[in-house]
Amino acid sequence: MDLLSYVKNAIDVEADSIKKLSENVGPEFESAITLLANCKGKVVITGVGKSGHIGKKIAASLASTGTPAFFVHSTEGVHGDLGMIQENDVVIMISNSGETGEVLSLLPSLGKIGCKKIAITSKTESTLAKASDVALGYQYDREADPLGLAPTTSSTLTLVIGDALAVALSILKGFKKEDFHLYHPGGSLGKQLSEKTQ
Repeated sequence: MDLLSYVKNAIDVEADSIKKLSENVGPEFESAITLLANCKGKVVITGVGKSGHIGKKIAASLASTGTPAFFVHSTEGVHGDLGMIQENDVVIMISNSGETGEVLSLLPSLGKIGCKKIAITSKTESTLAKASDVALGYQYDREADPLGLAPTTSSTLTLVIGDALAVALSILKGFKKEDFHLYHPGGSLGKQLSEKTQ
């Protein structure tokens, strides 16, 4: 294979997984969206490693589309940052395996806090999935790297799920361009929206 074939193969692997995800969206997604839409506090996303990086992006997308959200690193969570989370919040917990120790270590305190929990994981029978109010599962044949180890397909699927939740919530809330401009006055998007409102 030449270099372009490597690139195309990686894209195809991830694209095929996204298509399968779309074909297997079930009622648990509706349950998660309802839970998030009825949240009286903030949405908190947590994870570690690549899941943590994806979690930061999901939090940013939710916040910019009308759902107040922030990210808490799971390791920092058990070192005091759990104090940022309250009973009326909803916590989205990301772990591909559903058995990530740092993520699972949050469960006892979150249980005492009393907040709702949504898992995003490829293992719907995992400890994390079973401990959550709603589990959003995804499946994939392999990661896109040649070793099948680097979080590529799995992290993309997690990001897609986060984007889908943010989009659905923004529609439910009647989020408009004027609202987006309020939260995003800077950059090319802000300039574009400013010109349209003049």
